[in-house]
Amino acid sequence: MSSTKVTALDHIPVTQLKGVGNAVAEKLAGLGIRTVQDVLFHLPFRYQDRTRLSKIGALRPGMEGVIEVEVELCEVVIRKRRSMLVRVSDGTGMLTLRFFHFNKQQQEQFKRGNKLRCFGEARRGPGSLEMVHPEYRMQTQAAELEDTLTPFYPTTEGVQQASLRRLTDQALMLLKSNRVTDWLPAELIQGHQLPDLASALSIVHRPPPDADVRALMDGLHPAHRRLALEELVAHRLGLRLLRLRTQTRESPIISPEGKTARALLASLEFDLTGAQRRVLKEVVLDMKTPEPMLRLVQGDVGSGKTIVAALAAAQAVEAGYQVAMMAPTEILAEQHLLNFAQWFEPLGIDVGWLTGKLRAAQRRDAIEAVAMGRQQIVVGTHALFQNDVEFKNLGLAIIDEQHRFGVHQRMALRNKGAHSNVLPHQLIMTATPIPRTLAMTAYADLDCSVIDELPPGRKPVTTIAVENNRRGEVVAKVDEAIASGQQVYWVCTLIEESESLQAEAAEDAVTTLQDALPSRRVGLVHGRLKPKEKEAIMQSFKSQELDLLVATTVIEVGVDVPNASLMVIENAERLGLSQLHQLRGRVGRGSAQSHCILFFQGPLSETARQRISIMRESNDGFVIAQKDLDIRGAGEVLGTRQTGLAEFRIAELGRDSDLLDTVSDIGDRLLDAYPENVHGLIRRWIGEEKNDYGGV
Repeated sequence: MSSTKVTALDHIPVTQLKGVGNAVAEKLAGLGIRTVQDVLFHLPFRYQDRTRLSKIGALRPGMEGVIEVEVELCEVVIRKRRSMLVRVSDGTGMLTLRFFHFNKQQQEQFKRGNKLRCFGEARRGPGSLEMVHPEYRMQTQAAELEDTLTPFYPTTEGVQQASLRRLTDQALMLLKSNRVTDWLPAELIQGHQLPDLASALSIVHRPPPDADVRALMDGLHPAHRRLALEELVAHRLGLRLLRLRTQTRESPIISPEGKTARALLASLEFDLTGAQRRVLKEVVLDMKTPEPMLRLVQGDVGSGKTIVAALAAAQAVEAGYQVAMMAPTEILAEQHLLNFAQWFEPLGIDVGWLTGKLRAAQRRDAIEAVAMGRQQIVVGTHALFQNDVEFKNLGLAIIDEQHRFGVHQRMALRNKGAHSNVLPHQLIMTATPIPRTLAMTAYADLDCSVIDELPPGRKPVTTIAVENNRRGEVVAKVDEAIASGQQVYWVCTLIEESESLQAEAAEDAVTTLQDALPSRRVGLVHGRLKPKEKEAIMQSFKSQELDLLVATTVIEVGVDVPNASLMVIENAERLGLSQLHQLRGRVGRGSAQSHCILFFQGPLSETARQRISIMRESNDGFVIAQKDLDIRGAGEVLGTRQTGLAEFRIAELGRDSDLLDTVSDIGDRLLDAYPENVHGLIRRWIGEEKNDYGGV
């Protein structure tokens, strides 16, 4: 390792670093780390600032800081659980250190008058700020503070922060005498005042003492910007190549007379809006060409995307092709099944059903009907792209709520219809409006259409926020709405992502509401019910046999009950903006003025306060989506943890949106002038196994 020979760090296996045997190497591989270069590109996701002392008086809830304090009191209390409370002060204020796990020896350290240095996050406590399980050490003499920010890395079981920091130290030493391949030629990033790649990596991992601490903490340091730019270029190129590869394939030319679509339109009780007609025209024109359609249709909740998809399906079926309609959840797939069956079966077109919950015999029959072409339209969940499902002649794949699927899942469904060089057309829909910054990067392989007009007669939903202690007033409002002939949703949420726990919360709410409103008909729907049970309850609500529907967030998308004009959302402070907006979109679908009550448990965090304020001020899904992006970041808005869409390691689309035009320009120039660099860049940031872009 002391050789003077310059080696590319992607050629040095991680096992050459001290402390990395086979067992550790296996764990590191789970983080995508196989070479020394991989260590350098395993980037910190945040920093702690231990370079300076904070005063208790200057701390606010949520702030992290190093404090030097004197012990005033130590006591063990037994309330809900046994804990040790240590009262400390520094002359500017008092603070409590709270420990749930402690021993006698620790307890003896906290004698009155002893001095400590602590690091932790300040939180609201019963009487003062507190730190729960802070890092601390006794101060017998003055000790130096850290001289750089402390980086925190994504970890896995068996690989701790300290280990990753030690490995990074070694990798940075090797970087001084070896090279990391820079796939972005200097001429492409000239004029952007950004450091070279090696310098950027060094600064991001071990910021020097004179670095701008605020810029580093906010991810706005030029070193972060240099790496974010490269990562965004890699993602854009991946999607560009996917699009280019798709354009080399053919799709069926779908150009029938349009009798089926006209018959479907004639059966509707409403007229299409101008925006629906415009988007439908774009879709129909795409399907008339031999090049595979890749079109994303965005539209706010209630804008009428589903009928546009159905009219596109009518064209495909009339031309002799099958249509697959994929939704991310059973309840949304069921809603599409009901709509499509209602629209198509009177026209003599069979609509099939395929989900993971079918019994073995039903599944066999469904798969056979699809393979033989007996079912012209098939609605389902991710079960549609399982290995044993084969279509006879799939001409159009429709995917709803695209952000809940990954690129590779979308491709898997598309490939179901692939034979020789022919691919089906793809129509992708989302009721989660996507800000331009996200669409440019996450969906760069798609053409975008927007249904930016709501059907006539729709009134904006008025939204109010009510603290939990005013429950009686809200129940009275519910009773009043029902008395006037309207129906009500009562949505129960929990912070845990557990259908079981959410169902229990909903069951408790039903009991409470039945006691409070004994003359009202109350129903319950949640994710643990069987599909037929859910369908029966939703149908009862839709046909006004129920006054009040208590539900979990399974009703977030897809349920259409025009007579429902009031929604109460419990624990609204726990939900993201887009989910709140989706839920609110279940009301306001009829002609009556609709209302949404956001029940919250105070005190609110600053983020929760922002969300609730935005919901009260706006009904515009695109405004809300942009605010959601600003607050939560792209990974949360797109739901990439669930989707398989490659997550960003250092880039943040909200923060780095000003780079996107540069990213587009550099990506195009790299593809044209340096095509040999493209594969290495994509592999570095996206990897081989997780590469959703077709192994480019």
